[in-house]
Amino acid sequence: MDIEILPYDFSICKVNDLSQIDLNREFVFLSHTDNEISVVCPCENVPKEVICQDKIWKCFRICGILDFSLIGILYSVSKILAESKIGIFAVSTYNTDYIFVKAENMQRAVNALAECGINIVYLK
Repeated sequence: MDIEILPYDFSICKVNDLSQIDLNREFVFLSHTDNEISVVCPCENVPKEVICQDKIWKCFRICGILDFSLIGILYSVSKILAESKIGIFAVSTYNTDYIFVKAENMQRAVNALAECGINIVYLK
């Protein structure tokens, strides 16, 4: 399995107003439920008014398009990180999965994944 490291620092935020979110930017993950609006985006694109914000996260992306019939992809990566005592925040899209770790855990996460045979690809 190949995993790409995205070259951004991310924030995970909670907002009141959808109009503050610039959906034209790259890497905007949005969840709107009956009791919250959450956005994950590069730190430089955080909306001006947030209820709360947790920063600085780094992001791994599973390479390729994952068929819905595949089982255990996110589990296998999260298990490796859990065994290394590294918490994650995961986001799935139609094509693939994104796994966020706190910046201070990034190198440990890279090492743990590489030791388990996962190929790490650094994006520029």
